[in-house]
Amino acid sequence: MPLAQKSTIKDWAKDDRPREKLRLKGGENLSNSELIAILINNGTKQKSAVDIAKNILSLGKNDLNVLGRLSVKELMKVNGVGEAKAITIVAALELGKRRSAEEWLRKPVISDSGSIARYLQTKLSDYAQEVFAVVYLNRANKINHIEIISKGGITGTIADPRIILKKALEEDAVSIIICHNHPSGSLRPSQADLDLTQKIKAAANLFDIRLLDHLIVSQEGYFSFADEQLL
Repeated sequence: MPLAQKSTIKDWAKDDRPREKLRLKGGENLSNSELIAILINNGTKQKSAVDIAKNILSLGKNDLNVLGRLSVKELMKVNGVGEAKAITIVAALELGKRRSAEEWLRKPVISDSGSIARYLQTKLSDYAQEVFAVVYLNRANKINHIEIISKGGITGTIADPRIILKKALEEDAVSIIICHNHPSGSLRPSQADLDLTQKIKAAANLFDIRLLDHLIVSQEGYFSFADEQLL
């Protein structure tokens, strides 16, 4: 049998074809490469869609979190992946991230640093630059609103307490949690992080708004100022 025929999914046993396998057995029974193969739909004369999907996963170091941070142009470096396929993959991974975030938000009562940190890890960890976010809470410690205040750094100018507190008053928040990511993976707070925390805490106190925590998140985990008694 010629190579081109061997690598054609249509020639596989019906139960081994990714689309048929998903229909018959459910998505949970497919490998990551099989799921990606469904997204890209077809392969080339030399490689099946599953083979190309394996190459895509290799580009992402076989880690879906890493894969989710790749751009359309980066995915197009894989032979057999054009712009349309790359866009489809990026869109699917973004939907997965949003699903995870929405599932968490169905339980919006904040009881500990770990629960909100895991959500913010999902929301912020894919950014290549530093992002500053604020969680606004009501008297019952339920989330009124979450907003990304700035991107590109974490300084007094970018994370302006006036912007944070103006939004807090608009949202009728009685407490806030501030958060930023460290794309480098380090969870150690800098002196700028410590100074900014105290600046925001002092400003919030003037409006009887409590700063409950400052979280640093990365792919490696999180750091809580409250847990470390740095507030």
